[in-house]
Amino acid sequence: MQNKKPNGYLNDRLIFIQEFLRHPLQIGWAVPSSRFLERRIVAAAGVASANVVVELGPGTGGTTRALLRAMPQHARLLSVEINSHFHAVVSSIEDDRHIAHFGSACELKEIISMYGLEAPNAVVSGIPFSTMSRDVGSQILEAVSSLLASNGRFVAYQVSNRVVSLCQPFLGTAQTATELLNIPPVRVFQWEKNGA
Repeated sequence: MQNKKPNGYLNDRLIFIQEFLRHPLQIGWAVPSSRFLERRIVAAAGVASANVVVELGPGTGGTTRALLRAMPQHARLLSVEINSHFHAVVSSIEDDRHIAHFGSACELKEIISMYGLEAPNAVVSGIPFSTMSRDVGSQILEAVSSLLASNGRFVAYQVSNRVVSLCQPFLGTAQTATELLNIPPVRVFQWEKNGA
């Protein structure tokens, strides 16, 4: 039920590697997140008490499934994916709380509005801020900051720390942890939006 069949897991990994080879700047690294990284992301985002969670760059959906397992039954998860192959995989996740959207994180404000979602309590991002232009990265982070609910959390898991300088003007200083049980080891950055 919660666990995928081994051949489905291997198929997802193969899709991930193929898409990384086709679009290395869009994906960031060649291997999906480990279950240890997924657990760290879920804890950092505080999704157990969230009403709305947004995921930017769900890939083949490992983190998506981890978020859904941790979220309350009434909560909603919006996944925004720009890669059509990954979007097809994530769209196949059968959970009424999940909305899979094919599009760019640059359009986040419009996407949230399109689905009539309230301010997200958490935004989780695996998109590689290190490979995008400063303008695009800043545009996405400004949208995240303005959309987050009061005391909402933004969590970015990255190989590079470039997101820290990009996000500083919007959400201040990040808390940082490193998940070594992942290939490659990944930094998990967490910000909390101060209440108004």
